[in-house]
Amino acid sequence: MTKAATQSLKQVHWSFWLGLTFFFFVVVGLLSVVWFVSKRVSAEETAPVTQVVISGEMPYTKEQDILLAIEPLNIGNFFKVDVNQVQARVDDLPWVYSVAVRKHWPNELKIYVVDQSPVARWNGDFFINQQGVAFQANAERMFHPLPQFFGPEGSEEIALENYRNLNNLLSYNKLSIAELVLTERFSWQLTLSDGVQLNLGREERVQRVQRFMDIYPQIKAYREDKQLIDYIDLRYDTGVAVGWKPASEERV
Repeated sequence: MTKAATQSLKQVHWSFWLGLTFFFFVVVGLLSVVWFVSKRVSAEETAPVTQVVISGEMPYTKEQDILLAIEPLNIGNFFKVDVNQVQARVDDLPWVYSVAVRKHWPNELKIYVVDQSPVARWNGDFFINQQGVAFQANAERMFHPLPQFFGPEGSEEIALENYRNLNNLLSYNKLSIAELVLTERFSWQLTLSDGVQLNLGREERVQRVQRFMDIYPQIKAYREDKQLIDYIDLRYDTGVAVGWKPASEERV
Protein backbone atom coordinates (compact mmCIF):
# COMPACT_ATOMS: atom_id res chain seq x y z
CA MET A 1 0.00 0.00 0.00
CA THR A 2 1.36 3.33 -0.95
CA LYS A 3 2.07 6.11 1.51
CA ALA A 4 -0.70 8.26 0.01
CA ALA A 5 -3.27 5.50 0.44
CA THR A 6 -2.23 5.01 4.05
CA GLN A 7 -2.69 8.72 4.85
CA SER A 8 -6.10 8.67 3.16
CA LEU A 9 -7.21 5.78 5.35
CA LYS A 10 -6.05 7.59 8.48
CA GLN A 11 -8.03 10.72 7.52
CA VAL A 12 -11.17 8.65 7.01
CA HIS A 13 -10.57 6.95 10.35
CA TRP A 14 -10.25 10.26 12.25
CA SER A 15 -13.22 11.81 10.43
CA PHE A 16 -15.37 8.87 11.49
CA TRP A 17 -14.43 9.16 15.14
CA LEU A 18 -14.79 12.94 15.14
CA GLY A 19 -18.25 12.60 13.59
CA LEU A 20 -19.22 9.90 16.08
CA THR A 21 -17.97 12.02 19.00
CA PHE A 22 -19.89 15.05 17.74
CA PHE A 23 -23.04 12.96 17.38
CA PHE A 24 -22.57 11.63 20.93
CA PHE A 25 -22.33 15.11 22.39
CA VAL A 26 -25.38 16.25 20.40
CA VAL A 27 -27.40 13.34 21.78
CA VAL A 28 -26.17 14.03 25.32
CA GLY A 29 -27.03 17.72 24.89
CA LEU A 30 -30.53 16.96 23.67
CA LEU A 31 -31.12 14.53 26.53
CA SER A 32 -29.90 17.17 28.99
CA VAL A 33 -32.29 19.78 27.58
CA VAL A 34 -35.20 17.34 27.76
CA TRP A 35 -34.29 16.45 31.34
CA PHE A 36 -33.99 20.13 32.32
CA VAL A 37 -37.32 21.06 30.72
CA SER A 38 -39.11 18.10 32.28
CA LYS A 39 -37.71 18.98 35.71
CA ARG A 40 -38.77 22.61 35.27
CA VAL A 41 -42.28 21.67 34.20
CA SER A 42 -42.55 19.19 37.04
CA ALA A 43 -41.48 21.85 39.51
CA GLU A 44 -43.96 24.38 38.08
CA GLU A 45 -46.82 21.89 38.23
CA THR A 46 -46.35 21.65 41.97
CA ALA A 47 -46.20 25.44 42.42
CA PRO A 48 -48.64 26.21 45.25
CA VAL A 49 -51.07 29.14 45.48
CA THR A 50 -49.97 30.83 48.68
CA GLN A 51 -52.00 34.04 48.47
CA VAL A 52 -55.60 34.87 47.53
CA VAL A 53 -55.94 38.61 46.91
CA ILE A 54 -59.53 39.91 47.15
CA SER A 55 -60.39 43.46 46.10
CA GLY A 56 -63.15 45.47 44.48
CA GLU A 57 -66.25 47.45 45.46
CA MET A 58 -67.81 45.37 48.21
CA PRO A 59 -70.00 47.29 50.66
CA TYR A 60 -72.06 44.14 51.34
CA THR A 61 -69.99 41.06 50.50
CA LYS A 62 -67.33 40.13 53.04
CA GLU A 63 -63.97 38.55 52.27
CA GLN A 64 -64.90 35.60 54.45
CA ASP A 65 -67.94 34.95 52.25
CA ILE A 66 -65.65 34.63 49.23
CA LEU A 67 -63.11 32.41 50.97
CA LEU A 68 -65.86 30.07 52.19
CA ALA A 69 -67.39 29.96 48.69
CA ILE A 70 -64.15 28.79 47.07
CA GLU A 71 -63.07 26.53 49.93
CA PRO A 72 -64.42 23.32 48.28
CA LEU A 73 -62.34 23.99 45.16
CA ASN A 74 -58.78 22.78 44.64
CA ILE A 75 -56.74 25.98 44.54
CA GLY A 76 -53.55 24.53 45.97
CA ASN A 77 -51.79 24.27 42.60
CA PHE A 78 -51.17 27.43 40.58
CA PHE A 79 -51.39 25.71 37.18
CA LYS A 80 -54.39 23.55 38.01
CA VAL A 81 -56.62 26.29 39.44
CA ASP A 82 -59.72 26.63 37.25
CA VAL A 83 -60.48 30.37 37.26
CA ASN A 84 -63.91 29.71 35.69
CA GLN A 85 -64.90 27.53 38.62
CA VAL A 86 -63.69 30.13 41.09
CA GLN A 87 -65.61 32.85 39.24
CA ALA A 88 -68.81 30.80 39.19
CA ARG A 89 -68.64 30.09 42.93
CA VAL A 90 -68.10 33.74 43.82
CA ASP A 91 -70.72 34.93 41.33
CA ASP A 92 -73.32 32.79 43.13
CA LEU A 93 -72.96 34.88 46.30
CA PRO A 94 -76.19 36.89 46.79
CA TRP A 95 -74.71 40.39 46.96
CA VAL A 96 -72.22 39.93 44.09
CA TYR A 97 -73.03 41.70 40.81
CA SER A 98 -69.87 40.82 38.85
CA VAL A 99 -66.55 39.08 39.49
CA ALA A 100 -63.24 38.72 37.63
CA VAL A 101 -60.63 36.08 38.53
CA ARG A 102 -57.07 35.76 37.28
CA LYS A 103 -53.81 34.09 38.25
CA HIS A 104 -50.70 36.16 38.91
CA TRP A 105 -47.35 34.41 38.71
CA PRO A 106 -45.86 32.87 40.74
CA ASN A 107 -48.31 32.20 43.57
CA GLU A 108 -51.30 34.57 43.61
CA LEU A 109 -54.98 34.16 42.81
CA LYS A 110 -56.62 37.55 42.32
CA ILE A 111 -60.39 38.01 42.72
CA TYR A 112 -62.04 41.34 41.91
CA VAL A 113 -65.66 41.71 43.04
CA VAL A 114 -68.29 44.39 42.40
CA ASP A 115 -71.37 44.26 44.61
CA GLN A 116 -74.96 44.96 43.64
CA SER A 117 -76.15 48.57 43.89
CA PRO A 118 -79.67 48.27 45.32
CA VAL A 119 -82.09 51.06 44.47
CA ALA A 120 -85.23 49.78 46.19
CA ARG A 121 -86.84 46.88 48.00
CA TRP A 122 -89.07 44.79 45.74
CA ASN A 123 -92.23 43.05 46.98
CA GLY A 124 -90.78 42.84 50.47
CA ASP A 125 -88.34 39.97 49.92
CA PHE A 126 -86.18 41.20 47.03
CA PHE A 127 -84.10 44.17 45.93
CA ILE A 128 -83.93 45.97 42.59
CA ASN A 129 -80.52 47.04 41.32
CA GLN A 130 -79.51 49.98 39.10
CA GLN A 131 -80.31 47.94 35.99
CA GLY A 132 -83.85 47.14 37.09
CA VAL A 133 -83.07 43.50 37.89
CA ALA A 134 -84.51 41.87 41.01
CA PHE A 135 -82.23 39.88 43.27
CA GLN A 136 -82.49 38.32 46.71
CA ALA A 137 -79.91 38.95 49.42
CA ASN A 138 -79.50 39.29 53.16
CA ALA A 139 -81.29 42.53 54.12
CA GLU A 140 -79.35 42.74 57.39
CA ARG A 141 -76.36 44.05 55.44
CA MET A 142 -78.33 47.02 54.13
CA PHE A 143 -77.23 50.02 56.18
CA HIS A 144 -79.55 52.72 54.80
CA PRO A 145 -83.29 52.83 54.10
CA LEU A 146 -84.56 52.21 50.60
CA PRO A 147 -87.91 52.97 48.96
CA GLN A 148 -90.35 50.10 48.75
CA PHE A 149 -91.64 48.93 45.36
CA PHE A 150 -94.57 46.57 44.88
CA GLY A 151 -95.73 45.23 41.55
CA PRO A 152 -96.40 42.19 39.36
CA GLU A 153 -93.50 39.90 38.50
CA GLY A 154 -91.70 41.14 35.41
CA SER A 155 -92.54 44.82 35.98
CA GLU A 156 -89.28 45.67 37.76
CA GLU A 157 -87.82 47.77 34.94
CA ILE A 158 -90.94 49.84 34.34
CA ALA A 159 -91.31 50.40 38.09
CA LEU A 160 -87.72 51.66 38.33
CA GLU A 161 -88.07 53.88 35.25
CA ASN A 162 -91.20 55.56 36.60
CA TYR A 163 -89.67 55.91 40.04
CA ARG A 164 -86.71 57.80 38.61
CA ASN A 165 -88.83 60.08 36.44
CA LEU A 166 -91.42 60.91 39.08
CA ASN A 167 -88.91 61.20 41.89
CA ASN A 168 -86.93 63.76 39.90
CA LEU A 169 -90.07 65.86 39.53
CA LEU A 170 -90.95 65.64 43.21
CA SER A 171 -87.44 66.66 44.26
CA TYR A 172 -88.22 70.22 43.12
CA ASN A 173 -90.66 70.39 46.03
CA LYS A 174 -88.16 68.66 48.33
CA LEU A 175 -90.24 65.48 48.31
CA SER A 176 -89.34 61.92 47.41
CA ILE A 177 -91.07 58.58 46.91
CA ALA A 178 -91.06 56.29 49.94
CA GLU A 179 -93.29 53.64 48.41
CA LEU A 180 -94.38 52.85 44.86
CA VAL A 181 -97.21 50.45 44.09
CA LEU A 182 -98.05 49.16 40.62
CA THR A 183 -101.28 47.17 40.74
CA GLU A 184 -102.16 44.18 38.57
CA ARG A 185 -104.15 46.58 36.38
CA PHE A 186 -101.09 48.85 36.08
CA SER A 187 -102.54 51.61 38.20
CA TRP A 188 -99.92 53.66 40.03
CA GLN A 189 -99.91 54.72 43.69
CA LEU A 190 -97.17 56.65 45.45
CA THR A 191 -96.52 57.27 49.11
CA LEU A 192 -94.33 60.32 49.60
CA SER A 193 -91.66 60.99 52.18
CA ASP A 194 -94.13 63.15 54.16
CA GLY A 195 -96.66 60.30 54.33
CA VAL A 196 -99.11 61.57 51.69
CA GLN A 197 -100.44 58.97 49.27
CA LEU A 198 -100.98 59.89 45.61
CA ASN A 199 -103.38 57.93 43.42
CA LEU A 200 -102.23 58.48 39.84
CA GLY A 201 -104.25 55.90 37.93
CA ARG A 202 -102.99 54.30 34.73
CA GLU A 203 -102.47 57.27 32.41
CA GLU A 204 -100.74 60.67 32.38
CA ARG A 205 -98.62 59.97 35.46
CA VAL A 206 -96.14 62.78 34.84
CA GLN A 207 -98.83 65.36 34.16
CA ARG A 208 -100.72 64.36 37.30
CA VAL A 209 -97.62 64.63 39.46
CA GLN A 210 -96.96 68.08 37.99
CA ARG A 211 -100.52 69.07 38.82
CA PHE A 212 -100.06 67.79 42.36
CA MET A 213 -96.95 69.92 42.78
CA ASP A 214 -98.86 73.00 41.65
CA ILE A 215 -101.77 72.55 44.06
CA TYR A 216 -100.06 70.90 47.03
CA PRO A 217 -99.16 74.17 48.81
CA GLN A 218 -102.77 75.30 48.53
CA ILE A 219 -104.12 72.04 49.91
CA LYS A 220 -101.79 72.25 52.90
CA ALA A 221 -102.86 75.85 53.48
CA TYR A 222 -106.51 74.77 53.79
CA ARG A 223 -105.95 71.99 56.27
CA GLU A 224 -107.47 72.40 59.72
CA ASP A 225 -105.57 72.21 62.99
CA LYS A 226 -104.73 68.70 64.16
CA GLN A 227 -105.35 67.42 60.66
CA LEU A 228 -103.01 65.91 58.08
CA ILE A 229 -103.42 64.99 54.44
CA ASP A 230 -103.98 61.24 54.06
CA TYR A 231 -104.27 60.93 50.28
CA ILE A 232 -104.74 62.95 47.13
CA ASP A 233 -106.58 61.30 44.25
CA LEU A 234 -105.41 62.79 40.96
CA ARG A 235 -107.40 60.58 38.61
CA TYR A 236 -109.86 63.36 37.81
CA ASP A 237 -109.59 65.58 34.75
CA THR A 238 -110.67 68.83 36.38
CA GLY A 239 -109.85 68.44 40.05
CA VAL A 240 -108.61 66.22 42.88
CA ALA A 241 -110.08 64.40 45.84
CA VAL A 242 -108.37 64.88 49.19
CA GLY A 243 -108.62 62.59 52.21
CA TRP A 244 -107.70 63.76 55.69
CA LYS A 245 -106.53 62.04 58.85
CA PRO A 246 -106.01 63.27 62.41
CA ALA A 247 -102.50 64.39 63.26
CA SER A 248 -100.69 62.60 66.07
CA GLU A 249 -99.62 64.74 69.00
CA GLU A 250 -95.99 64.48 67.92
CA ARG A 251 -96.73 66.07 64.53
CA VAL A 252 -99.11 68.83 65.67
